[in-house]
Amino acid sequence: MLLRQEEGSVIAIGQASHAWVSGQLARAWDPRPEPFEAVCLAAEQHDVGMAQWDLAPTLNPATGLPTTFIEMDLDTHVGLWSAAPARLLTQSRYAAVLVSLHGSRLYALRDLDAMAPADADRIRTWEATQSAFRARLIEQLGADPDVLRAQQALLWCWDSLSLGLLLGWDTFTVEGITLRDGTVLDPWPLAVPSLTVVCEGVRLHGPFSDEAQMRAALVDGEVVPLSFTLRPPA
Repeated sequence: MLLRQEEGSVIAIGQASHAWVSGQLARAWDPRPEPFEAVCLAAEQHDVGMAQWDLAPTLNPATGLPTTFIEMDLDTHVGLWSAAPARLLTQSRYAAVLVSLHGSRLYALRDLDAMAPADADRIRTWEATQSAFRARLIEQLGADPDVLRAQQALLWCWDSLSLGLLLGWDTFTVEGITLRDGTVLDPWPLAVPSLTVVCEGVRLHGPFSDEAQMRAALVDGEVVPLSFTLRPPA
């Protein structure tokens, strides 16, 4: 779950909706990644493990709002990410490999030496399991590890740009691409002269003191269409 701040309310955006934006970026990217449909599927579905959870998230008592992806406890986060790559197996083994690699990069951001030993071991176990999962699929596919690493970086870029757009981040750079003013990509990485990406969220008028009330608001709240038009530098 992402929470986009607006005056007097927040817009709750599911992880799968955010991933949809990543997929729209992937489909317009230049040069076109191959195998195109599998790579785009990975971008569109990289948070598939969180889709069900976002239908009924927990309440963060500190904010009175849904628990966001960065506030989630480790056990929940690892559990949801353990399911994500496997769920793509019925669609595309190549996409499953890329989603697994994306999860590994996410967990590589954590300082395991500074964590409680049990938490660090949980992440190490996840990585060992995913490494074996990927090795089996890469052998079956005959995929090129160098190409996969490059596409892992692309998925990281699309994910970050989507988060930046939806959360209104200040100017930032990811994988050599800078997003400025919420509209400008520099250098321009797309095969089209401009690109409008879309997704949906739900407006919440919190804070909430009760989890059931918050979940009901997610079901019954105003659906908010979001769109962002990206342009090259002048």
